[in-house]
Amino acid sequence: MPSTTMSGAMSQLVDSEESTPLLKDDSSSDDGSQDDEYKSRWRSIRVMYFTMFLSSVGFTIVITSLWPFLQKIDDSANPSFLGWVVAAYSLGQMLASPLFGLWSNHRPRREPLACSIFINVAANMYYCYVYLPTTDNKFHMLMARALVGFGAGNVAVVRSYVAGATSLKERTSAMANMSACQALGFILGPAMQAGLSFMGETGVTVKIIDLQLNMYTAPALLAAALGIINILLVLTVLREHRVDDHGRHFRAINYMSEDTVNVSQETIGGIDQIAVLTSNMLFFIIMFIFAVFETIATPLSMDMFAWTRKQAVLYNGIIISCIGFESILVFLAVKVASLRIGDRPVLLGGLVIVLCGFFILLPWGNHYPNIQWADLKNNSVVNQTLNLAVASNSSVEPTGCPIEQTWCQYTPALHLAQYITSDILIGVGYPACNVMSYTLYSKILGPTPQGVYMGWLTASGSGARTLGPVFVSQVYTTLGPRWAFSLICGMVLGGILLLGALYHRLVAFSVRHGRSID
Repeated sequence: MPSTTMSGAMSQLVDSEESTPLLKDDSSSDDGSQDDEYKSRWRSIRVMYFTMFLSSVGFTIVITSLWPFLQKIDDSANPSFLGWVVAAYSLGQMLASPLFGLWSNHRPRREPLACSIFINVAANMYYCYVYLPTTDNKFHMLMARALVGFGAGNVAVVRSYVAGATSLKERTSAMANMSACQALGFILGPAMQAGLSFMGETGVTVKIIDLQLNMYTAPALLAAALGIINILLVLTVLREHRVDDHGRHFRAINYMSEDTVNVSQETIGGIDQIAVLTSNMLFFIIMFIFAVFETIATPLSMDMFAWTRKQAVLYNGIIISCIGFESILVFLAVKVASLRIGDRPVLLGGLVIVLCGFFILLPWGNHYPNIQWADLKNNSVVNQTLNLAVASNSSVEPTGCPIEQTWCQYTPALHLAQYITSDILIGVGYPACNVMSYTLYSKILGPTPQGVYMGWLTASGSGARTLGPVFVSQVYTTLGPRWAFSLICGMVLGGILLLGALYHRLVAFSVRHGRSID
């Protein structure tokens, strides 16, 4: 019953707004229309939660099967090309986010949302058929994943909608709930893939539509089906709502009226662009370090602890799932902490915790990693015996630090306690930084339409998720964990100094203009 449990968790996360006091508008009537608007607004926000959840699921639901599926459909594919396939999602999202954000500023947001989700559905169907062409199958998979990422560019619209439909008092809670739904997507995506692995590589063939339904294509088909449900919810439930910092509704929006344009121009003129640029830089750093963490976990654990591929996938899968659940608890705790001490201290504290997490990963001591087959060279009798065994059984998997990585010979190995402690700290610091960065960003922007600005924020995060894996794979392979994690610590420290230097400018639009919110 895992899906029932997760559904209950999502329900508990989003039901917390029901206790938020209704922010009455003095000009509203007493016939209950204000209450109806309030309920409609939160129904629409929950549709945005579901959209964010599916965006995460779309990224992770096939991530564990990408490499075996790529090998199966195209023998010419290599691990380097796999890196491009993984990066294609983030590249597509980076390109699409500003476009969908701009669209949402000038038209009802259900239009870019429905369009982007349709692209996502079509891209997942495309992925199901990448085995059909007789040549260049790997490029078809690359294009399919890029289109899935392009459709996921609607994250910018989702964030701008939630920012515009909540008051300052409600926003941190709403953003935390949205981040929790995103975290659930990252957890449930691989779980759905694992649940469908019973179909095997052969599966069944649906001859009418020429579809091979197996462990590789079924997850993408499930993602497409969920996308269709999402489109229906957007078209039937979502309504346009915009409230001011106190939670009072603006009048109905006429996207073609001159009044709307004038208001937007006045508001944009009052935005602190330095604060906007700083927020984008901080978000880039936050997403970069987490992309590094995701990428390096498996090879680092295999090198340091001599885990086999199967052990690394199993143990790291358990660790990442635990971090996901830990993140949900952090998102809920952030609501309370931000109300008590403010958004900026929580963001600063999260960065400090992340810095500690990566600092712990710096190797020290006199214990060195096992070198692959090193023991065979140290004992002639064992060497002769095991060489015969390896010769008779080619399936023996070498474990330990590859001899090609010269740093393995002089860099101390990590202790398992170091690795797990670092995971716990990063699992606390990252979600706090994540939710606070774009909560604070939305408050800095104020009442202006935030589609384009949220598009740039999403694009900066996607760029970080593209560059992070490339950076860490090159530095780690060539120079080792000391250099890789020292540079990451330097980057996080730079983010802390940047936040400290411009701390006074990262304030809500209303506060900056002297309209304090009680």
